[in-house]
Amino acid sequence: MRAKAFNTTRTSTFALLALLWSGDGFVFAGITGSKHDFSSRGWGTTEVCVFCHTPHNARVPQLAPLWNHLSTTATYILYSSPTMDQSPVQPRDGSRVCLSCHDGTIAIDSYGVRAGSQFMTGSANFGTDLSNDHPVSVYWNHQTTEGKVSCSNCHVFHGTLAYNLPFFNHYLECATCHEPHDRFPAHTKMLRKPLAGSALCLHCHGK
Repeated sequence: MRAKAFNTTRTSTFALLALLWSGDGFVFAGITGSKHDFSSRGWGTTEVCVFCHTPHNARVPQLAPLWNHLSTTATYILYSSPTMDQSPVQPRDGSRVCLSCHDGTIAIDSYGVRAGSQFMTGSANFGTDLSNDHPVSVYWNHQTTEGKVSCSNCHVFHGTLAYNLPFFNHYLECATCHEPHDRFPAHTKMLRKPLAGSALCLHCHGK
C-alpha cells in the first residue's frame, strides 16, 4: 500500500533542517576549520555560517533553510547510462545548494548583498557538465520496492547520521553522500561514510 504523500515543500524543509540538527546538538560545530569555513578569507566578515545561512533577510529562492548565498540558475548536462532504472532530472534544491559554488558560475563569496569575485577552482569546480559524475536528483520511491525495506538502512533524521544516507522527498542529492558541515571529519571529502572498503558505495549498491 502506497503511503500518503507529504507536502513536498514542508518535507524538504524538514529534511534540510534535520541535517543542521541532531540529537546531540547543532552539527555546524564541525564546520569550523573545515574546507567550508571561509571566515579567515577576508570576505567582509569573520562569521562562519553567514556564507550560506542568515537569521534575517534570507534570499529567494530558499534552497536551504535561511539561505544566504546567490543561487545558480545553470542548466546541466546530466549523467546517463542504459543500466539505470531511473534517469536524473535537472538538479533540485538539495543539489543546487552545493552547485551554487561548485559549478563555477557563482562566486563563493556571493552571500547576502555582496557581489563576490572568488570562484571555485581546480577539481572542486565541477562546471555544468555532470555527465561524468555520480547522478544526483534521481528519484527513488522505496514504497514501490518489492519486499521488505528497513527505513533505517537509508534514512535517519535524529541522533547520529554516521551510518545513514538521507534522501530528499525520495530524491538522491549531493547531500545524500556529503555532509556539508563536516560532521564526520574522519571521512575524506565531507562524506557521510568512508570510502575504505567501498563502504559508501555498498550502502546502496551492495548485492
